[in-house]
Amino acid sequence: MYMNEEVKKHIKEKLALVPNLPGSYQMKNKDGIIIYVGKAKNLKNRLKSYFTGTVTGKTAMLVHDIATFEYIVTSSELESLILEITLIKKYNPRYNILLKDDKSYPYIELTNDKYPTVKVVRNLNRKRNKNRLFGPFPNVNAARRTVEIINRMYPLRKCNTLKKDVCLYYHLGECLGYCKYNNIAPSTISKMKEEIIAFLRGDASIITEKIERDMYKASEALNFEKASELKRMLDDINITLKRQKIDLNRKYNFDMFAYYKNNNYLSIQVFFIRDGLLFGRHKDIFNIVDNEQEEVMEYIIKFYEKDHLLPNEIVVSEEIDSNLLEEYLQVKVLNPKKGDIKKLLLMATDNAKVALTEEEEILKKNDDARLSAKKELEQALNISNITRIEAFDNSHLFGTFYVGGMVVFDDFLPNKDLYRKYKISTEVKDDLNAMREVLYRRYYKVLMEEESAPDLIVIDGGELQVGVAKEILDSLHLNIPIIGLKKDDKHRTNTIIDKDFNVIDVDSKSKLFLFLTKIQDEVHRFAITYHRNIKSKGMLSSMLDFVPGIGDKRKKELLRKFGSLKKMKEASLTELEEVLNKDVAKNLYQYLQDLEN
Repeated sequence: MYMNEEVKKHIKEKLALVPNLPGSYQMKNKDGIIIYVGKAKNLKNRLKSYFTGTVTGKTAMLVHDIATFEYIVTSSELESLILEITLIKKYNPRYNILLKDDKSYPYIELTNDKYPTVKVVRNLNRKRNKNRLFGPFPNVNAARRTVEIINRMYPLRKCNTLKKDVCLYYHLGECLGYCKYNNIAPSTISKMKEEIIAFLRGDASIITEKIERDMYKASEALNFEKASELKRMLDDINITLKRQKIDLNRKYNFDMFAYYKNNNYLSIQVFFIRDGLLFGRHKDIFNIVDNEQEEVMEYIIKFYEKDHLLPNEIVVSEEIDSNLLEEYLQVKVLNPKKGDIKKLLLMATDNAKVALTEEEEILKKNDDARLSAKKELEQALNISNITRIEAFDNSHLFGTFYVGGMVVFDDFLPNKDLYRKYKISTEVKDDLNAMREVLYRRYYKVLMEEESAPDLIVIDGGELQVGVAKEILDSLHLNIPIIGLKKDDKHRTNTIIDKDFNVIDVDSKSKLFLFLTKIQDEVHRFAITYHRNIKSKGMLSSMLDFVPGIGDKRKKELLRKFGSLKKMKEASLTELEEVLNKDVAKNLYQYLQDLEN
């Protein structure tokens, strides 16, 4: 992968003007799109490093795509870091690290209410007052089972809001009947909370003693079924929930980040230490373009922005700029030089090395296969560089309630941060018009908001679907290559249809066939999952989801006012306008009338 002479000359002239100062730099492709953002203590040295000497792997791909670069000088390295992260959030450059795990880890929350509850939570952004959080739990089943055990053993409040009278939990002895009996001694609740907190901090002695007593009582009463169930709870605590793999003999609480790099691959291990115990761990492996210290720092910042709870302390290796990270995250960042924490850091680094050693060969094979598929596609379509692909599919219920899905692939890797869902107008009754609406909405936004356009659009279908896509792009005066993936009579993709309706056969044994199938399967999964999620909310909620202008807040107001879909259908336009503004009320009124016909 080489630059042409004109680009080389342009880059060389720009490099001569770069100062030896800190700042953030932005690499751009031939379309002026930012494809990578980095920072440097010395801009000139860092930028020169990309264009002199030998580069390999993902870095070589980046350099091949660079047409120019820009930079912003800052007064300090902290300002450079803040600017770098801000630009990454804004432009989501394709060569910056994408966190693979799009789900945050769950925590266990013990509320600080008058009558507390315990539950599994994921969303840590909302205000939680003085509630206690324990975790994270990399194993969500362990978190749920822990909560189940606590709720079985302690008569905490089980409902979100107090009912008018006691429920089944009260009669089972698993709730104190807070809704009816408000004279429960605060000391009773305090004692329960103390024991629960001790359990969640790793001291299982109190709760296991409780279970053992109940188990023996059940056995003596010949209630062997209950005794067996209690025995399973003990096993869960002793096996599934046991976290004491490492005991530092002190009540340390921190997250530890260790890494190992080889052949442009970066392996990261995260250890979650709570009350001196290894509570859990997380790992990731990436193909990187910058030096590993910069990539690790970017990774740590992104890790906590993806809804992971920021601890009081973070531990990193000596090579990472702890002062800079501390200033940015506003938490204490340690570089241990000796002692137990240093030994643990070395162990975490060894784990990172082992993980990379085990997976590197597979990762390299996958990368080679992706790049081979990319090259095959470029040759088949006679397009010089296909990096970003946007693929579309629709889903419906018996020809009604259409939804659309768009997935994005960068170099044949899914970029889930850019996936999009579309609720389609209720007037749409067929696949082609559903596709027409989704494509228009997507690329009108690209045009009006100057978003990055893809290098290729992939449609699930043949000539008719490609014709619709071409019609939409022509109406918006956009020139983006389009292909349709056409299936044979056995419902297997076997040909590509380009925007000029040329038929291109695809060898079913080729890398291209494999990756196009993956894209097709992923967009189908995404669209149909969205449809199922809507339906699972309940039929009334599902139907309202298809009315333009009605979101969760208005849905609740309608349900509060009318209570059922039947009463909503019977309501006049004037009555609907008591809850909604005129335009939305009119949309809903017409929609409800159409349902009757």
